[in-house]
Amino acid sequence: SAYDDDGAVRFRVPQDGGSTGWEDLIRGEISVEHANIEDFVIRRSDGSPTFFLANASDDAHMGISHVIRGEDLINVTPKYLLLRSAMGLDRADLKFAHMPLIVNEQRKKLSKRRDDVSLLDYRDRGFLAPAMVNHLALLGWGPPDGREVRLDPLSMSDGFPPMFDIADVSPSPAFFDVKKLLSINGEHLRGLSLDELDARSQPYVLDSPIGTAFDADPGNRAKLRSILPAVQPRLETLADVPAQVDFLFVEPETDPKAWEKAMVSEAAGWLDAVIAAAAEWPWDAESIHERFMALAEELGANRRKFQAPVRVALTGRSVGPPLFESMVVLGREQVLARLHAARERLGEGG
Repeated sequence: SAYDDDGAVRFRVPQDGGSTGWEDLIRGEISVEHANIEDFVIRRSDGSPTFFLANASDDAHMGISHVIRGEDLINVTPKYLLLRSAMGLDRADLKFAHMPLIVNEQRKKLSKRRDDVSLLDYRDRGFLAPAMVNHLALLGWGPPDGREVRLDPLSMSDGFPPMFDIADVSPSPAFFDVKKLLSINGEHLRGLSLDELDARSQPYVLDSPIGTAFDADPGNRAKLRSILPAVQPRLETLADVPAQVDFLFVEPETDPKAWEKAMVSEAAGWLDAVIAAAAEWPWDAESIHERFMALAEELGANRRKFQAPVRVALTGRSVGPPLFESMVVLGREQVLARLHAARERLGEGG
């Protein structure tokens, strides 16, 4: 060791022209020439140890067998090994693995100052814990059977742990792809039972602008549950639920672009026909679908275009849950009221 003028203690690196190296489980043989390692501080002038010394001594004290850390600490490992050697510690069974860094879309290392890295934030945005585990497991590694999505990723029978071998981890940086996370989360959401989806979505609904409707009418909980099977295939996060179902609980605000596109010249006549017929239809999704399509055929209307003004009249937008299931949950009285309102708007030149 050597002392600096300020009292700090440095480790004197051997100047014999040699090198320090190790066999990395991920990156293979790594060796660093001693000439490229500076005499590094191991105790500061205030008497506190630096990371190098604390790291080497703590690992020895705890009997660490595998040192697994990010690739940005590769330059620390030669100093770690030199310190262990100076302390007379055996390294025969010590294994090293330097994991790839996780990067963002700009291929920059994820940073808490710049990127979304808080697990709690992802939870609040409606991501499921198993989906996040599933996605994280695939950063820099992939299962040998090619299946990337597992609804129970930590299962010892069908999950990732029995398949994982750290030697299969890629040394290249791993891209944290939010779009892929959304896709994985959607598959996990589709794997939930109705009871699970209902329970997990309730906090997001109650915390949204339509939450007050549930306070005003407790029966709305049953209405939400009844539409969830139709909404479930379209979800990416739990936070999507309120926007998918809001029209069932409050008067929708009509999207002007959706209205303009849907309300073609034939729309007034189509709405009149649906209003007249729907008053007598059996009120279940299968029956409504059957009679709706028969009416479109009777009028010689394109089925997709025939649905558009009805959907916009009922939901305020051009996309959403299946139309006929939505009509059942909305109820005949409310359906007819909204269709009449849309027809009146068209009559006014809407």
